[in-house]
Amino acid sequence: MVMSNKDTDSGLEFLESPEGLAGELTKFEKGLEKNRKILIVAGGVIVAALAGWFGYHWYVSSQDEQAQAVLFSPVFAFESDSLNKALKGSGGNPGLLNIADEYSVTPAGNLAQFYAGATLLKQGKFDEAIERLKSFSSSDLLIQARAYSLIGDAYMEKNNAEEAISYYQKAADYKPNAYFTPSYMIKLGIAYEKVKKNTEAIEVYSDLIEKYPQSSEVLSAKKFKNLLESAAE
Repeated sequence: MVMSNKDTDSGLEFLESPEGLAGELTKFEKGLEKNRKILIVAGGVIVAALAGWFGYHWYVSSQDEQAQAVLFSPVFAFESDSLNKALKGSGGNPGLLNIADEYSVTPAGNLAQFYAGATLLKQGKFDEAIERLKSFSSSDLLIQARAYSLIGDAYMEKNNAEEAISYYQKAADYKPNAYFTPSYMIKLGIAYEKVKKNTEAIEVYSDLIEKYPQSSEVLSAKKFKNLLESAAE
């Protein structure tokens, strides 16, 4: 019985045909060349990305060292209440504003942003202080919550207790601890009282008393709570 072409067509005829084999090898080589070019391009992109990443981090690291070196003088001025010197610099040393702007991508520049905001707040420049402090960001236990609290202080000075409440709440909620959280809670309670939200203020004071009974703010919390409860009777 004669087999049909369909029966014999296995797709492997090129194995018995030199011309077919050569054709298949040519296809394979072209495919390999195409893939090789793709791999080379992809590899080049990866190498460039890694070089950029390491280059950027080296740049940030070197910039941070410079920023740390120049940050000492204005921070010392801030601690000494020499606010203008802290902000603008002195004796050829840059001030907090310059360091925060010039080294903004570095941790030291970020810290300068915090100190600049705190200094502007002390000077009564509340809007500028808020702008600087909102630009600051940290995972530190103390400083980020402190920044939120200072923003709340600035809003309170602007007679905007509602916004102050928002930031005092952020301060109180950020990594709660017995050392700093009670002071933020007291501020939060006072801000609630400012907008006549006495029920919320009482809740905050009660929370403080329950969670941080050993804190120095407990006496104030008890006093403020009792006054509000007496007024409500």
